[in-house]
Amino acid sequence: MMEEKVLIIDFGSQYTQLIARRLRELNVYSEIHPCTHLPELDDSTKAVILSGSPYSVSDGILPSIDLSVYRGKLPLLGVCYGAQYMAQSNGGFVVPSKIREYGRALLTEIHESVLFEDVDKNSQVWMSHGDTIQDIPANFQIIASTESVKCAAFKIDGENTYGIQFHPEVTHSSDGKTILHNFISKVAKLSQNWNPAHFIETTTNELQQKIGDDKVILGLSGGVDSSVAAILLKNAIGSNLTGIFIDNGLLRKDEFEQVLHAYKNMGLNVIGVDAKERFISELKGVSDPEQKRKIIGRVFIEVFDDEATKLTGIKWLTQGTIYPDVIESVSVKGPSATIKSHHNVGGLPEKMNLKIVEPLRMLFKDEVRNVGAALGIDPIILGRHPFPGPGLAIRILGDITHEKIRILQEADHIFISELKSKNHYQNVWQAGTIFLPVQSVGVMGDERTYEHAVCLRAVTSVDGMTADFCHLPHDFLGHVANRIINEVKGINRVVYDISSKPPATIEWE
Repeated sequence: MMEEKVLIIDFGSQYTQLIARRLRELNVYSEIHPCTHLPELDDSTKAVILSGSPYSVSDGILPSIDLSVYRGKLPLLGVCYGAQYMAQSNGGFVVPSKIREYGRALLTEIHESVLFEDVDKNSQVWMSHGDTIQDIPANFQIIASTESVKCAAFKIDGENTYGIQFHPEVTHSSDGKTILHNFISKVAKLSQNWNPAHFIETTTNELQQKIGDDKVILGLSGGVDSSVAAILLKNAIGSNLTGIFIDNGLLRKDEFEQVLHAYKNMGLNVIGVDAKERFISELKGVSDPEQKRKIIGRVFIEVFDDEATKLTGIKWLTQGTIYPDVIESVSVKGPSATIKSHHNVGGLPEKMNLKIVEPLRMLFKDEVRNVGAALGIDPIILGRHPFPGPGLAIRILGDITHEKIRILQEADHIFISELKSKNHYQNVWQAGTIFLPVQSVGVMGDERTYEHAVCLRAVTSVDGMTADFCHLPHDFLGHVANRIINEVKGINRVVYDISSKPPATIEWE
């Protein structure tokens, strides 16, 4: 796919995605592959990084890999477990640490090495390991130490092979990005030319070669991913692309009409489908969130298939799959545990007999936005908050009714409108309103009420993998709550969610 890439071998570390992100911030394309599913090397692979792991090298849980495939042939960097694995597999001695190192440490010694150029003594690094390298093989040289870890970093004689027992990818390692930059630019000597413009040019050429004159359909959602995928394809194949935008009755207030209008202005050939009643009737009486997801996914495919069969000559289906979807689908110990269904990966009915094209499958969310900006897509679409595929169905706790949808749409519209008007929207990763399955006593005028409660949710994040609740001003929240209670019939109580992810998720269901 790319002229130059770095292969990241994942041993299961929670930080592996961060390694990929930091490399991409350095304009270097990288791919993560689990240690259980190693790819064949190709000419585009210019360096290899071994990730950390929650396991010990002495556990025997993870498979052995043949390092001779990489060592001496490609620049190689082992991080934490990766460093310990290199040491042990070459005759070194890795033992459980007397003091388990988690958190900040200082590099008390740094020996002259290209890997540590422009890194000062006492630079802070982030440790997260229960083992340590006690004895190194004869051809290893220690190039950095902390107060409690003699071998914090090493180099193998005569090779561009390095190991570090800390995590340069996390922001707590103050010179971590410098260390990664040194490995990429000074050890591996990569050109660092991977950027949105490069991605667009390469991907457009690939799409043209792969699809040719075939016709393609794309399920549009109004979100960032499907919109960017649509414009990429439009630039590559022109009028041979047809988009299908389905109203499942669970969108935000007036969203179907607004997004359909935006797509027309973008020059996309889009079919709008009103399927509200079909979805809502299928959901009648269903309260279980996973069942809701499955019903919505099934009905979406049925409606999409109905529309697709009206078109002739369609050979490809485009999906807005992005890299976190791909990574979560194949992990070190097999497919990741199902946190929630309705992912973009898979789900294509075999009877459609279409080939899949996923132009964004190697991008993170913020990279998708950067590509969209380079494509000239309207900032209003690029700045849209992520919205769950099942829509408001999983923001209504309990069964779905027309009345609950009306109440939630009205309350959510007030919240989102106020975020925009008070200039908070762009500082929030995702915001929405949750319809709670409770009623409470209230007083309106001289009458007692017994009505519904809603919860406001707003989080800050970079990629959605972790998130913190947004510290919105109290007077702003008070104003929003007052408007909702006064203007939305059926609500007499508003609360605000101050949970972070983890342990909570962004959505409630």
